[in-house]
Amino acid sequence: MIDLHTHTVFSDGALIPAELARRARVAGYKALAMTDHADASNLEFIITNVRRVTESYSPYAGIDLFCGVEVTHVPPGLIPDTVARARELGADIVVAHGETIAEPVEQGTNLAAIEAGVDVLAHPGLITPEEVRLAVEKGVALEITTRKGHSLTNGHVAALAREYGATLVINNDAHEPGDLVGEEMRRSIALGAGLSVEEYRAAEAASRRIISSLIGGGR
Repeated sequence: MIDLHTHTVFSDGALIPAELARRARVAGYKALAMTDHADASNLEFIITNVRRVTESYSPYAGIDLFCGVEVTHVPPGLIPDTVARARELGADIVVAHGETIAEPVEQGTNLAAIEAGVDVLAHPGLITPEEVRLAVEKGVALEITTRKGHSLTNGHVAALAREYGATLVINNDAHEPGDLVGEEMRRSIALGAGLSVEEYRAAEAASRRIISSLIGGGR
């Protein structure tokens, strides 16, 4: 299992990076991206500090660790600059906090994040067909989430992804130990969203490809 969307104490998570890594490994994960909520106020702080762990702990923790951010509640007009700045600062992966129906995310966030070329659009809510088509063009993966609230629109996301050929990934959006679900629960949530077994396997393979590209790119 691989998770590309998790949180530590550097935003609203319950665990320091080392403990998150350990608990993820025990839960069966082989690779993990730490993607704390970020805007202009804390972008550099998160990347600088989390990278201290992800760059040095992987060989000792028994799990491949990557430093990223989740661009969160940033006004759509500022998302491109925020994404670009995160990459300049050395983020391995950039996730965008999509238009989940569980939070008052500003309309236009999904479109701005896709246009900015984020790696993963998290919990994109009632994403439109036009946005899904653009995600395909831009190579942006759409998230099927195991997290309560955000997961309410998984079926909608899965159906549009199937129709337009978008890449899906499965993430926990983990904030605390209990959020790191096991393989059987990941599979059940994916199938409950309407994915076939083959589509579930393709989503897991997509996460592996993203991780392989990060490793191949020298992180």
